[in-house]
Amino acid sequence: MNDINENIESPFTLKVSFDKILQHYEVLSRSDDKFIAAKARRVLKTAEGFPELRDGITNPQDLITRQKEISVILQDSFSPILTKNEIKTASVPFHNLIFNSSERFKSIIETAGDDFELEIKNMPKDDMYILACTIILSACYQHHIDFKRPFYYEIPDANGIMQYYKILYNADFTEIVPSKNAPIITQEDADELLDNFENMALWKEKFPPNSYIFKGFVISNIFNVTDDQSISNIKSSLIGEDKRKDDSFMEDFHQIFQSLLGLNDIKVGFSIYNEEEDAFERVYGAGMNSFLLNNLDVNNCSGTLCTSSYNTLLQEKKFYTISDVDKFYDLSKGKAPQYKTLKDQNIKSAILAPIANEDGLMGILEIVSDRPKVLNSINANKLKDVMPFIVSAVERSKSEEQNLIEAIIQQECTSIHPSVNWRFEKEAKNFIKDQFNGNKPSFNKIAFENIYPLYGQIDIKGSSDARNWATQQDLTIQLNGIKSIIEAAIGIENLPIYEQYLFQIEGFLEGLSTHFQVDSEQQISAFVKQDIDPLLEYLLVVESLKPQVESYFGSIDDKVDVLYNHRKDYDDTIALINKEMASLLDKKQVEAQAMYPHYFERFKTDGVEHNMYIGESITKEDSFNPIYLYNLRLWQLQVMCEMENSFYLMQSDFPVKLDVASMILVFNQSLSISFRMDEKHFDVDGTYNARYEIVKKRVDKAYIKGTTERVTQKGKISIIYSQKQDEIEYLRYVRFLQSKKYLDNDVEIVELQDLQAVTGLKAIRVSVLYHKDKDDQSFYTYDDLMNEISA
Repeated sequence: MNDINENIESPFTLKVSFDKILQHYEVLSRSDDKFIAAKARRVLKTAEGFPELRDGITNPQDLITRQKEISVILQDSFSPILTKNEIKTASVPFHNLIFNSSERFKSIIETAGDDFELEIKNMPKDDMYILACTIILSACYQHHIDFKRPFYYEIPDANGIMQYYKILYNADFTEIVPSKNAPIITQEDADELLDNFENMALWKEKFPPNSYIFKGFVISNIFNVTDDQSISNIKSSLIGEDKRKDDSFMEDFHQIFQSLLGLNDIKVGFSIYNEEEDAFERVYGAGMNSFLLNNLDVNNCSGTLCTSSYNTLLQEKKFYTISDVDKFYDLSKGKAPQYKTLKDQNIKSAILAPIANEDGLMGILEIVSDRPKVLNSINANKLKDVMPFIVSAVERSKSEEQNLIEAIIQQECTSIHPSVNWRFEKEAKNFIKDQFNGNKPSFNKIAFENIYPLYGQIDIKGSSDARNWATQQDLTIQLNGIKSIIEAAIGIENLPIYEQYLFQIEGFLEGLSTHFQVDSEQQISAFVKQDIDPLLEYLLVVESLKPQVESYFGSIDDKVDVLYNHRKDYDDTIALINKEMASLLDKKQVEAQAMYPHYFERFKTDGVEHNMYIGESITKEDSFNPIYLYNLRLWQLQVMCEMENSFYLMQSDFPVKLDVASMILVFNQSLSISFRMDEKHFDVDGTYNARYEIVKKRVDKAYIKGTTERVTQKGKISIIYSQKQDEIEYLRYVRFLQSKKYLDNDVEIVELQDLQAVTGLKAIRVSVLYHKDKDDQSFYTYDDLMNEISA
C-alpha cells in the first residue's frame, strides 16, 4: 500500500501531520520554565529538515522512515514511565493504521496471535462514513450533531478469553479543511440530513468522497472494560427472546461468563425451582443444561441438595460455592446429593447462585469447572452485578410461560376464532384501561348483529345401532369365556354358587341376543366386577384352570376393564372418520377465509358439523356485499360433496363399514349472535333467532311429510330451507355442480313433517357423484359405487 487512503471510502483525504502538536511546542519553547522550554526546542529541532512531518504523510513507508523523529515528537504523550501500564495508540481515524503505541498495547496484540486482525467491532462502514460527515459539520459549519458512540476492540488474551477494550479518542492535534471540490453546506442541507440518516446517496452528495482534508492524528486511550461489557452482554443476551431460542445462545453465554470470571473452561447451567412440588426442573431450550439435575428432568429438593445447601440457597438466598468437589464429597462420605451429582459429571468446583426475588426462589444459576478451586466464594462475588438482570429475565420468562400456557389452553380448549379476535382484544384493552384508572372493570358483552348463518353436517348413519351391535358382540364373547371357565370349575369342585353364576350368565346372554337395552351393559359390567373377577382371582390358584383364566384376563383391555375388540373397531372408525373429515374441512376453510373473512367453528360428534357466520359486523370493514354470502353458500355445498367423496375413498380403510349422510341448513334472515361467557361459545340472540337453533338440533331427524323416511339419506345431500327464494338460489348451485359432475341429475324437492314450533320446511335432495378411486375419472351414484366396490 503506497497511500493510506487506498481501499477506503471516506469524505476525508487523510494526512498524518504533526503540525498542530509542533505548534504547541512552539508556544512551550517560549515558556518561563527553562526545563520545559529546552525540551520543547529539542522536539522542534528534531522536526526541522523534515517538512513532511508538518505538511502531512500519506505513504505508510514514510511513517516507518520517520519513526525516530515521530517518537521524539510524541514522547510526552507516550510517557516511557507509563508505557507498560497505559494502553495507548497514535493513529488516524476510521483506519486500522497505528504508527505509535505503548508497550502495553503491543503486548496485548502480540498475545492475541499472528492471525489476529485489529478492528473496531461496533461500527458499520456506512455509519463510519456518516460519522466523518458529522465531524465535518461540527468542525467546518458549526452544526453540532451528536452521533458519538462508544467504540470497542475485542481482543483475546493468552488463555483465549475474549477481552473488551473501550476506545477514547483525543483529537486535539487535528484539523479539517474543505478541498476545492467540497460543496458548501447550507442550513437547508443540514436540516435535510437530519431526516435522512439511512439515505447514503444523499450524504455522499453533500460530502463527496475525499472532499475534505484531514490533517493530524488522534491519540487513542484504551481501557479494559471486560467486566462492564460482560455484564452488558449478559443483559443483551437475556433481553433477546429470539436469541434464547437459538442453538448458539448457551455457547455465547458460556463465553460471556468466561470473560466475566476470567476462566476459559467454565460452563453455565440453569434449573428452575417449582415451589408447589418443592423440586427442581430442567429448563427446556436450545443447549440448556442443568448440572444439579444431570440426566434428570425433575428431582425433589431433598434428592438434589443437602440440608445446609438447601438452607443457603432457598432460605437465605445466598451463593453456595464448592471450591473442591472431591474434597467435600469425601468429607460428606458421599451422602450430600449435590457433591455426588457433580462428581459423577467430573466437575471439580462450582458456584450455585440463587435466582430469587421478593416472592422467593425461582431457580438456580449453576457455574461449573472441571478444575478445583478456580470457582470459589471470592470470585463468586463478581456475579452480584449480573444477578439482577438474570432475575429480571427469569421473571419475564415465567410471565411469558404463563401467557403461553394460557394461550395454549385458549387455543385448545376455548379457541377464539381469528375473525372475531379483534373484538375480544378491544374489550380486553378497555378492561385493562378501567382497571388501571381505578374503575370497576367489567368485560362487556361480545355481540355481532345482522350476520348470516350457514350450517352443515356430515353425519354417520346408524352409529347407535353399530355401537350397540359391537357392544353385544364383545359382551357375548366375554360372558361365554367366563361361562367356559365356570363349567370347568364345576368339574373340579361342584359348588351350588357356580350353578347360580351360570344361571345369571345364561340370562344375560339371552337378553343380549333378544332385547339389548341401554342398561344391559352396566348390569353385566357390575356383575363381572363384583362377582366374577374375585372368583377368577380365586380360581387362578387351581393349576388346571390357570391357563384358561390367564387367557381370559389377557383378553380384557386394561384401560376400559372389559373385552374391547368390536367396540374398539367401532370407536377407532368413528375417530378416523371425524379426524379425516375435520382435517379436510379445516384445510378447505383456509381457502374460504382468503375469499372473505367470516366466523367458523366445527364440532366432532358422530360425524362433523360446522357453523359459519358472515357479515359486516364481523369483518369491521365497510366491505361486505351479499355476493360474499352467495359465494360462501356455493363453497359450502361444493365442499360437502368433496367430503362425501373423500369419505367413500377412505371407507375401505376403516375397521368398521359405516355410511354417512350430509345436510345443509339454509336460514334466509340475518340474525344476531353473542358470546356466552359461561359456556365459552357463540349462540344466537333473541326469541326469533332461537328458531334457527331449534331447527339445527332437530332437522336431521325429521321425516318427509306423510312417510317414515328420514330426510337425510346416505349417498345424498339434503338442503333444508323454508323460503322460495332459497329454493331458487340453491337449485342454481345444484345445476352448476351437476355441470361439474359433483352431483347427479335426480333432484327432488320434498316437504318435511312439522317439527315442534317449526313448520313449512322443505328440502332439496340430490345424489352425490363419486369416484371409485383418486385416479378414476368415472362417476358413480352411491348404489353404483357400492356395487363396484363389492365387485
